[in-house]
Amino acid sequence: MSRFDLRGMGVALVTPFKKDKSIDFDALAKLLDYQIKSGADYLVALGTTAETATLSSKEKDELKRFIAERVAGRVPLVIGCGGNNTAAVIEELKTLNTDDFGAVLSVVPYYNKPSQEGIYQHYSAIAKSSPLPIILYNVPGRTGVNMSAETTLRLAAEHPNIIGVKEASGNISQMDEIIKKKHPDFLVISGDDGITFPLITLGAAGVISVIGNAFPKEFSKMVRLALNGDYDAARNIHHKFTDLFSLLFIDGNPAGVKCLLHAMGFIENELRLPLVPTRITTYEKIRQVLDSLN
Repeated sequence: MSRFDLRGMGVALVTPFKKDKSIDFDALAKLLDYQIKSGADYLVALGTTAETATLSSKEKDELKRFIAERVAGRVPLVIGCGGNNTAAVIEELKTLNTDDFGAVLSVVPYYNKPSQEGIYQHYSAIAKSSPLPIILYNVPGRTGVNMSAETTLRLAAEHPNIIGVKEASGNISQMDEIIKKKHPDFLVISGDDGITFPLITLGAAGVISVIGNAFPKEFSKMVRLALNGDYDAARNIHHKFTDLFSLLFIDGNPAGVKCLLHAMGFIENELRLPLVPTRITTYEKIRQVLDSLN
């Protein structure tokens, strides 16, 4: 996969569950087909939105195979592979089928709260071992530590196979600093649907989207319009979804988007503990916004 394949809208895939909490592969197949036919530029498997932390090793392997076989090369695939044990991440990377996946999305180590030097050393070790290009993933709201612009730029400069960063720090100034100082080929990808439009106007390459699970056609159109400099048309679509952006995350991710997909008839509204479905009040508000969009 060339780094240019990652421009546009990637979708952070959910993992549909049945009422007994087992994986609903039939629902997943329909979602994959829906997103590909509706304009998703690439798909991200086994990220945060997939509830990967609650999946067994066997289930993760089953999902990798199923997604790769169902997608069948129709769009590029990115695989989530990260953690707070650097050696374990490297071992997992050795098992990846590089015929199926084009890049790795690897989250900043969580819980350990490493220093900036620790983050740098973690990713440097991964970069030296990975058979695939790497997208850094900075999401301090989940990991407890922010990867600074300086660390991101240092990694990008020193490791050619670190090709981009999914930025979900919420710090526009930090993202803008990376965009301003990065090599032209290094990609800054929005990790937050709500700021994707303004971030593209600053020079971001697109988004790895949650809302794209449900509205791939509309959201990918917004991203393409913005990337092409048609900011007025892109802004109109962005504003169409602003109410939904906040609702999808008020009770956590992926509870909001699973609620939305359930209301649309795609999946059961099931999550695995410790995550639970949205509150009834949130569900009703999401249904109201969905009705207004149709």
